[in-house]
Amino acid sequence: MPASRISNHMKFSAASFFTTPSMRHSKPRAPLAFVILALALGACTTVTPPPPIERIPPTPPVVVPPVVPPVVPPVPAAPTLQATDWSALDGWADDDLTQAWPALLNSCSKLSARSEWAEVCDLAQKLPADKPDLLRQFFESRFTPYRVVNADGSDTGTITGYYEPLLRGSRSKQGRYQYPLYAVPDDLITVDLTSLYPELANLRLRGRVIDNEQGGKKLVPYFSRAEFDNGNAPQNKVLVWVDDAIDAFFLEIQGSGRIQLSSGDDNKTIRVNYANQNGHPYKSIGRWLIDQGELKLENASMQGIKNWVKTHPNRLAELLEQNPSYVFFRELPLTDPNEGPLGALGVPLIAERSIAIDTRYVPLGAPVFLSTTQPNSNKPLKRLMHAQDTGGAIRGAVRADFFWGFGNAAGEQAGKMKQPGRMWVLLPKEVAVNAEGKVARK
Repeated sequence: MPASRISNHMKFSAASFFTTPSMRHSKPRAPLAFVILALALGACTTVTPPPPIERIPPTPPVVVPPVVPPVVPPVPAAPTLQATDWSALDGWADDDLTQAWPALLNSCSKLSARSEWAEVCDLAQKLPADKPDLLRQFFESRFTPYRVVNADGSDTGTITGYYEPLLRGSRSKQGRYQYPLYAVPDDLITVDLTSLYPELANLRLRGRVIDNEQGGKKLVPYFSRAEFDNGNAPQNKVLVWVDDAIDAFFLEIQGSGRIQLSSGDDNKTIRVNYANQNGHPYKSIGRWLIDQGELKLENASMQGIKNWVKTHPNRLAELLEQNPSYVFFRELPLTDPNEGPLGALGVPLIAERSIAIDTRYVPLGAPVFLSTTQPNSNKPLKRLMHAQDTGGAIRGAVRADFFWGFGNAAGEQAGKMKQPGRMWVLLPKEVAVNAEGKVARK
């Protein structure tokens, strides 16, 4: 506002306030003047801006070092074979050892070539097989019992069963005989690295050789089950054709069986035995059915799986392909129908006295005292067995597959057996066991 306008306005206001005394008794006007003056001064006065706000530099972020967990050393695995005394073997004193003696003599036909087994096997050949007390004394004086222990220190594991089945087949693909059993393919390569890496003694690499892009050769995995079933693998090594795909599958799991040939093949019965495998890992189709919600655990036996297939025939191929492992067979003469099939040790298996084991933990050929129960039962099953076979699904220290023999009755027992059990390995006193609980190699 210009100064002249301020002066005139102020003069007018002062004169009005100090007029005649009579005007003091009229309505007071001083407050209005002060308000007008204040408004005029407020409207014309320059307001001084506040001082600028001092900007505080941002605090740098606090770097928190990562929390490094303390290094916990791994717990060493418990020794697999732990020496004990005979009183620790649950049921040892009650077993009829005369029933196990033929299996021991079978094993000795292979083990006697080893220096640590030679003496006990020679003595066993000379002992009368019908004197149980004498046989017990032989074991207790010449062998040391070892409790078999899992890596976590526990001594209980799973005991399953297997058997030798009878299938129907033909030498040619015809009629109902549509499912092949293969011999070992010509292009299957098995690589054994034991001589270079003794720690890989139980590992075999399998594959096939193909041309690589550089004009050389390379080893690749062999064909899977799906590739065989879909016709993408060689089809020229068929031993025999059978009439049931699920029976052929379970024959692979059993490892051996008999084939009753058709009338066109003179009704001859032949025996087929495990010869090799495609190198793919074994996968349980029972476990897959459980995971899919198709079966409950208690129903995932061989019989339960076969019943599921009967009600879901259109899903059979899907089911079988869950296990990429594929077994190849060889044909053997069936000279004695009462004699069992050959196991991995190369001797005939004896019903209810031979077991399959994992050779990483239990020596092949050794006597093994087993304490378990009958299939789907709490009835004790405690007897001396012999480790004469192996199996793709038998993995672990306290783990065994109980051989029930030949035929449907044996199959019923084997199919429903999945029991807890404990094991003791019996080794000649000449056999050395190292600190890891493994048989020392000589």
